[in-house]
Amino acid sequence: MGKPISTKIRLMKALVWPVATYGCESWTHRKNEETRLDAFKMKGLIKILRVLWTVKKTNEWVLNKAAVKRELLDTVKARKLAYYGHTTRKQGSCLKKEIMQGTMPGARRRGRPVRPRTAWMDNIKTWTGLSLSPVEESIRMTETGINGESTSMVWPILRSRTAKEQNRTCALL
Repeated sequence: MGKPISTKIRLMKALVWPVATYGCESWTHRKNEETRLDAFKMKGLIKILRVLWTVKKTNEWVLNKAAVKRELLDTVKARKLAYYGHTTRKQGSCLKKEIMQGTMPGARRRGRPVRPRTAWMDNIKTWTGLSLSPVEESIRMTETGINGESTSMVWPILRSRTAKEQNRTCALL
């Protein structure tokens, strides 16, 4: 008799996912990478459940059978937002901070212009649903904290919200 499926899933989350997502804070996430991460997670679950490829089960069936949610991509996004907040809160001038905010001194690149690509900061703007200045303002608010407490304003923004809630959050910032 083998180990229960729940134990195998916990082992996958504890041993395999950290190796696969090592350094994910510095990745630029495009649709292709998100699809590949989801496929990696599904492949692991299919192996754990021992579903043959000839059975042709959907991803939703596999998720229901394993009793898990699609959380790998959310974990990666949360780690990237936490890294952004950590770097932005750093006092003084820091090379990482200057590169992220795009305040590097000097002229622009010479030569033929390249097509615009997804930048690291574009992911932050898209995921939070805010322009760069309110995101930076929320980071500044965490430096002082509310009532002397250190709280993070970026984490709640990660959750999907309606347009009405987004406008209310922007008004608060």
